[in-house]
Amino acid sequence: MTSPTPDISLREITADTVRTICDLQVLPAQGAFVASNAISIAQAYFEPKAWFRAIHADQTPVGFVMLSLDPAIPEYCIWRFMIDARYQHLGYGTGALRLVIDHIRTLPRATEVLVSYVPAEGSPEPFYRKAGFIPTGQVIDGEVVLKLVL
Repeated sequence: MTSPTPDISLREITADTVRTICDLQVLPAQGAFVASNAISIAQAYFEPKAWFRAIHADQTPVGFVMLSLDPAIPEYCIWRFMIDARYQHLGYGTGALRLVIDHIRTLPRATEVLVSYVPAEGSPEPFYRKAGFIPTGQVIDGEVVLKLVL
């Protein structure tokens, strides 16, 4: 008997959930690819273009996403995206990424989504490429930039 597929959702982080979200961590080998959730949340509170959410599988927090949204340009970037080490390879990242892209599609004049990664073994490049992101040819601060045309 198979278990039902968890409902993946993006939820606001509250005073009741912030500690749990800050405790989520990627695998040690992935630590060089993404800042901690605590750092990301702190940055978000001082960046007006930041939009961030916890990723849940049913009622369980499993990850974090932060976007940089600038409808004036418009430029929509995935700034941070992580799934806790305990919940990787279960489809939660793929489901959450779909929700993020769906959200961006609702924003003014959204035509593409950008994401970047540090080019090194174990980077999230294959994950983003599988989702349809393609290289832009740009490298910014040592990170390769990919885009997904909406």
